[in-house]
Amino acid sequence: MIDDSQSSRMKPKKAVDLLLPGKIALVTGGNRGIGLAIARALIAEGSTVIISARDASSLQRAAKKIGTSRQRAVPLVCDVRDPEAIQSMLAALDDRFGRLDVLVNNAGISHPNLSVANLPIESWREVIATNLTGMFLVTRAALPLMNRGGAIVNNLSIAAKRVFPGASAYNASKHGALGFTNTLREELREQRIRVIALLPGATDTAIWNTFWPDAPRRKMMSPSTVAQAVVRALTLPLESTLEELRILPRAGAL
Repeated sequence: MIDDSQSSRMKPKKAVDLLLPGKIALVTGGNRGIGLAIARALIAEGSTVIISARDASSLQRAAKKIGTSRQRAVPLVCDVRDPEAIQSMLAALDDRFGRLDVLVNNAGISHPNLSVANLPIESWREVIATNLTGMFLVTRAALPLMNRGGAIVNNLSIAAKRVFPGASAYNASKHGALGFTNTLREELREQRIRVIALLPGATDTAIWNTFWPDAPRRKMMSPSTVAQAVVRALTLPLESTLEELRILPRAGAL
């Protein structure tokens, strides 16, 4: 049985009630987890969302899953480690929409829990290339399409401010991404483009299959919880900004 409050939440919003109508957003790593949840939440608020990922089939499935009769997700295959692939993606976005209002740098990977002494250099390079260099490359390519009132959300994880043994490359990539984010914010203040560091704690996504397969998922946040917080940050009055969005499970550290 569904009560009246639940029923009202399930109904599509009227156009006048949408929080982000007409916005053009790009979410990297938008085929699953937090990226998919953010893309879904942006579409629910009236945005047109481009989602990117490396895998074409999962990307197509994700686009169909979150599309609505009013708004649909646009899938564009892209490997954020590849500058040419990024340029092609942004060129396609520019040709179709002519601008970008919201960039969500969400693409990221982890590595098995291994000490520094045992971590292969290939794992280090892949994590840094995806989580840190990829964020830089996508942002640099996207900036010419962004105007006043735009926003960049960088999904960094709470690992940007904490360290977890056995996750040296992941920790380093997220700490570096926070430094990049803070620098970018200062550089874009005069252009009135907001830059938000998203720092979610333990969230129930597939990344734990690599980090900690037996992690207590029931104590974690859902990706949709993080997505709701991002939407609220994006809808603040334009004379304000939320520089860091730190959201943690009620249970605290796991």
